[in-house]
Amino acid sequence: MGNQHVLRGLATISFYAADHEAAKQWYSTFLGVEPYFNVPGYTEFRLGDYQHELGIIDAHFAPAGASGNAAGAVAYWHVDDLQGTLDRLLSLGAILYQPITDHSQGQGRFVTASVTDPFGNILGIMTNKHYLEIVAQSK
Repeated sequence: MGNQHVLRGLATISFYAADHEAAKQWYSTFLGVEPYFNVPGYTEFRLGDYQHELGIIDAHFAPAGASGNAAGAVAYWHVDDLQGTLDRLLSLGAILYQPITDHSQGQGRFVTASVTDPFGNILGIMTNKHYLEIVAQSK
């Protein structure tokens, strides 16, 4: 493979919801934007500096054997105001999954939190100095 990158960036993060319509409305409210793509059972938002996609999929399309419980990997979205974003998520009915945690020994370089949305998905948020450095370099 040489110097080629195998993983080049997030294309789409998909969340499943038993009530697709309610999840679409909840994320529209939280994000402050309407989905750019919407068909029955699937909704997609484009977000952030690189227009990463967040897909909301009706749970009846979930793979066989998929658990309805919050579990697995957590994808973290960079936010500029971690506490403010966490407070907003909680005020909209999300449940705290992981409190604000500094993973950089108090330096504030990589600080995370996560919630479980009302549909059972784990949504990670973080302030990430490396992310901001990369964005600054691309301008």
